[in-house]
Amino acid sequence: MERIGLWLIGARGGVASTVLTGLVALAQGKTRPVGLTTELPLCSGLDLPDWSDFVPGGHEIRDIRLVDQAMDLVTRSRALDARLVEEIRPELEAIDRRIRPGTVHGVGPTIARLADDSVPRDESPRAAVERIGQDLKDFAAAEHLEHVVVVNVASTEPAVDASRLPEEWDKLEPLLDEAECPLPASSLYAIAALDAGCSYINFTPSLGSLPAALDDLARRRGTRHMGRDGKTGETLMKSVLGPMFADRHLEVMSWVGHNIFGNLDARVLADPANKKAKVTSKDHLLREILGYAPQTLVTMESIESLGDWKTAWDHIHFRGFLGTPMTLQFIWQGCDSLLAAPLVLDLARLADAARRRGEVGTLGFLASFFKSPQGVVEQGFGRQFAMLEAWVGGDRQ
Repeated sequence: MERIGLWLIGARGGVASTVLTGLVALAQGKTRPVGLTTELPLCSGLDLPDWSDFVPGGHEIRDIRLVDQAMDLVTRSRALDARLVEEIRPELEAIDRRIRPGTVHGVGPTIARLADDSVPRDESPRAAVERIGQDLKDFAAAEHLEHVVVVNVASTEPAVDASRLPEEWDKLEPLLDEAECPLPASSLYAIAALDAGCSYINFTPSLGSLPAALDDLARRRGTRHMGRDGKTGETLMKSVLGPMFADRHLEVMSWVGHNIFGNLDARVLADPANKKAKVTSKDHLLREILGYAPQTLVTMESIESLGDWKTAWDHIHFRGFLGTPMTLQFIWQGCDSLLAAPLVLDLARLADAARRRGEVGTLGFLASFFKSPQGVVEQGFGRQFAMLEAWVGGDRQ
């Protein structure tokens, strides 16, 4: 089987360290593949890489060791097994040596303050793209890789209005030479990855490969991309319950969701500029599912003592037969990184399977994995999952 690179942006964060711990554990048979869609019978006929075929690396801006981040999830969040982390310490340390300094262009002051002094701050956007692209090429050559899948699991950047950007790569590309280039780091990583022939997956609400010009670049280079914002918890429930209300013709009058958690992502989202992108991603799908806009409220608050554990409380006020108001409430409690990690692994596998099928451009069949799936209007989880089933069966999206 071919060797496949898994390159993580934000490679020493909570999600990345959980992804890498899980990947090593799966490759060594130390855990069962619970939570992985690609391990369902549905995907048994796909040409998927084995877990042991993946070679990990990544970019990071913080001065922290991967093992230390994994142990933080053990001690502070009680999310990972200490014995497992110790057993795979040599593998995590080997991955650590393949992690390179990232970029802080356009990430906003809250994220920029986290960066180590080794991260360049005065390079142009073009220089950042060239440096990142060379890192990817060097990684592929050194590890004898057939394909590299780049997955952005970094912190959420401030929102950028993509509608004002040129739609063709030839017109967007000159912006890389401008000091006030509007493209944030997530898009610079995407450009570097796509230009180098890698697949790019944006697991965050950041801009990433959303601009039409980056899809143009992907098609010119014969590669593929998808995003945005992994659908792991409360929004997953919205995408499941929303169609139920619509199909039963029950009128949702209001939907309120309160989220509390205490990891690094929560601290970054305490900045209103960073929070805006996340709230927009979590809040838009209800009106698209229902066909009208109920009153909605989404809050996210950083509660440090919770660590990586997130609690979401949702209150749904709806109108039933004869105009009677009724209420549905639910509480979702889960470990943020452990909810996200299997999706990242699935996406890496499926992106490589799409490469083997010769597909380029936006991978719409992956819509069920995202809150704001690029190029896809459908927001109901069941219908989105049917798109994946159809693709597995041979239909092209």
